[in-house]
Amino acid sequence: MSRPLGRCTRIAGAGLFAFLLAPTARAQETAPPSGAPDRPTPAPGVDVPDPASPLAPLPDLGVDWPDLSQAPADGPAQVTQSDIAAEVGYRYRIAGVDDLEDSLLQQRFRELSTLEANRDDPANLAQIDRRAKEDSDLLVTLLKARGYYDARVATRVAREGGSLLVTLDAVPGTRYTFADVRLDGLDRAGAKADALRDAFAVSRGDPVDADRIAAGEAALRERIGDLGFPFAEVDEPKLTIDHATRTGVLTVNVDPGGDRRFGRIITPDTRVFGAGHVQEIARFAPGQPYDAAEVDDLRRAIVQTGLVSSVRVRPVEGETPDTVDLRVAMTPAPPRTIAGEIGYGTGEGARAEASWTHRNLFKPEGALTIRGVLGTREQVGSVVFRRNNFQARDRVLTGQISAAHVERDAYEANTFQLGASLERQTNIFFQKAWTWSLGAELLASDERDVIVTTGEPRRRTYFIAALPTSLNYDGSDDLLNPTRGFRLGARLSPELSLSGDVFGYSRFQLDGSAYQPLSDDVVLAERIRLGTIFGAPRDAVAPSRRFYAGGGASVRGYGYQDIGPRDPNNDPIGGRSLTEFSIEARIKAFGNFGVVPFFDAGNIYTSPLPKFSGFRYGAGLGVRYYSSFGPIRVDVGTPLNPQPGDRSIAVYVSLGQAF
Repeated sequence: MSRPLGRCTRIAGAGLFAFLLAPTARAQETAPPSGAPDRPTPAPGVDVPDPASPLAPLPDLGVDWPDLSQAPADGPAQVTQSDIAAEVGYRYRIAGVDDLEDSLLQQRFRELSTLEANRDDPANLAQIDRRAKEDSDLLVTLLKARGYYDARVATRVAREGGSLLVTLDAVPGTRYTFADVRLDGLDRAGAKADALRDAFAVSRGDPVDADRIAAGEAALRERIGDLGFPFAEVDEPKLTIDHATRTGVLTVNVDPGGDRRFGRIITPDTRVFGAGHVQEIARFAPGQPYDAAEVDDLRRAIVQTGLVSSVRVRPVEGETPDTVDLRVAMTPAPPRTIAGEIGYGTGEGARAEASWTHRNLFKPEGALTIRGVLGTREQVGSVVFRRNNFQARDRVLTGQISAAHVERDAYEANTFQLGASLERQTNIFFQKAWTWSLGAELLASDERDVIVTTGEPRRRTYFIAALPTSLNYDGSDDLLNPTRGFRLGARLSPELSLSGDVFGYSRFQLDGSAYQPLSDDVVLAERIRLGTIFGAPRDAVAPSRRFYAGGGASVRGYGYQDIGPRDPNNDPIGGRSLTEFSIEARIKAFGNFGVVPFFDAGNIYTSPLPKFSGFRYGAGLGVRYYSSFGPIRVDVGTPLNPQPGDRSIAVYVSLGQAF
């Protein structure tokens, strides 16, 4: 009978014995173990006493009476009659297996040992002896699992100081090897048989090792599915031991069942979404060779939608003999989500955000989100439509309507916006190297700032059409907490603006970051950002569309958007170009906590091209708490060369690293 993939890989605890002893129980013993002692055959009705015990075995105890007369001359003191009933502490040791250098065997012994489990509980001699006998059987079993089928273990108990010392004397004997390894039926896999045989990775001459057998069986089951055999059956391994030659013969019956190609996807219940959308999520198409890894990938992707509480993907016979259909059974999960977020930043003020989402209001995966932001300097209301996995895996279609009131030192704006985008996203389940986005925006914004030359307030209304696009490469090892690799991102937004006159310009921004591990507990991270607006003078561009610097995601130590040229009222006015860089050391301090010393620099320029002069510098120290959903960040910074009016301390709190 075949077993499902995965069960054979459980080789610790009780599962170890279920797997390791089964081949032994089925083995054909062709000769008795060498060194087995001869025992006299008693006459009917006559009990033969154990020559190693001065008394007959006590009934119902299950242990032999200890030998009170034998003890090594130079070893621990012999056990006395007074020790028999007294409850005392004990220690134990294993002798004879040190030369095996098998830490896994010793680890498993400690995990399953009766002596180890009860070592802190005083016991009488009979109880200790019983535990020692159980552990001697355990050690013999573990040695057999390593191929030592003639292993013997004797126990002895002696006094040492105020406690007892239990010794397990092991004699492993010769390690058995495979005389032959047979994968019967594998030839029916045709040209793929050699690849499957290589995957099993157990060969003639290898030690008879149960772990190696289990690993080989697991690898064969996985590989046979990857190579296109959805209905393959791999029986449990059968091991025949020959004690005379100290060898074993391993036999595994394999029925490949014929290789197949992907056929249809069948969804018996469409409460979540139907077969067509499942096919959009899949990374394979009908007609491609069957691959079990692709099926597992589809199962994970369906779970990642968050719309199902459980999913089962089962291969079934296809409409034609060379195809396999996939029957996908999904149990819906609650589709509604309420979320919230609280943050604070010097210059940005306090900010609270709440949202309600129905993640499958418009099937398939069409979500509607109602979002609100209430802050000391920002208020936003928006309705967002989002369709995940839009015609392809991790492709997202988004439409948004929003109204916002924003107060900044540089400007105040009331903005109504319509926007749509199509993007390829990354996520913590399937982190991708390349992502992109294509979008369109229409804005009407009433904005207040001042005349730069006089400082007099003014109010202007802008109508803006924009086509924002982005392309990003992520070569880091982690989405939320990278420790090595690098990232590059480029954003381009051609824009058409109407404010009295119609004119056009483009905004371009380039971001790069790199991460190097200096040790297991220290990561060095660097970031650079360059930006430019070309095609229009600064004063013509709406204040909300200019470049600004300063804040928790920019140059820390300064207030939000406070860096750069200023008006006569000492408020920032933004600019046409931007240069920033940062460096920080992310140090794991203790447990889930870390500290991050950082140094940032940057500036805003009125010229269309960024410069590398006149930087404002900031430095400080951050604290990180590495939670299960990402690092929580608290940074405290100070400006090193502040402008008049800059605060001496700035605090930032958020989720995720600064970059």
